[in-house]
Amino acid sequence: MGTMRGLITTLAIALFAGIAGQAAAQSATKIGQHNAWGTYSYQGDGGKVCYVLTVPTEKQPASLDHGDIFFFVSQKPGQNVSYEPQFIASYNFQDNSKITVTVGDKRFTMFTRGKSAWMENAAEEPQLVAAMRAGSDMRVAAKSGRGNDTTYTFSLRGITAALESISSCK
Repeated sequence: MGTMRGLITTLAIALFAGIAGQAAAQSATKIGQHNAWGTYSYQGDGGKVCYVLTVPTEKQPASLDHGDIFFFVSQKPGQNVSYEPQFIASYNFQDNSKITVTVGDKRFTMFTRGKSAWMENAAEEPQLVAAMRAGSDMRVAAKSGRGNDTTYTFSLRGITAALESISSCK
C-alpha cells in the first residue's frame, strides 16, 4: 500500500505541474492520508493552496486505457476559494461536453475544458462537497474526445477527515 500511496503522491505532484506551474509542483508537500483521500499543499502565486485528492476505485469500460484519473477538492484562501471540486483525466474530454457527478440521489453537472472539469454552477460547489461528506461513493460520467462514454467510481471514505485537515489552510 505504501508504494501505491507513493505513486499517487508522485502522480498528484506531476499532475499539478501541468495545472499550477512547475514551481508550485516542485514545492507540493503531502500533508497526510485519510483512507482514500490524500492531502497536499503548495505555495502558489496567490498564496498557499491546499487540496485533497483521490483516484477511482473503478474505471468503466474496462476495455479502455483510461490513464490516470483524479478527483480534487482544493482550497485557496488567498484567492477566497473554499472547497473547489475538480475532475481531471489523462485524456481530453469531448469538446463542449458535460460531466455528471452522482452522489447518492444527488446529481451535479461539470463543464469541461481539455482534460479538466469544474462545477457548471459554482454556487453548487458547497452542495457537492456536503453530498460527498455524507456519501459512501461518487460516480462520475464523462465522454472522451474520441466519443467514448466513461464512468468512474470514487470512494468517499476519509473525505470528511481530509477536508477537515485542510480547513485551516493559510
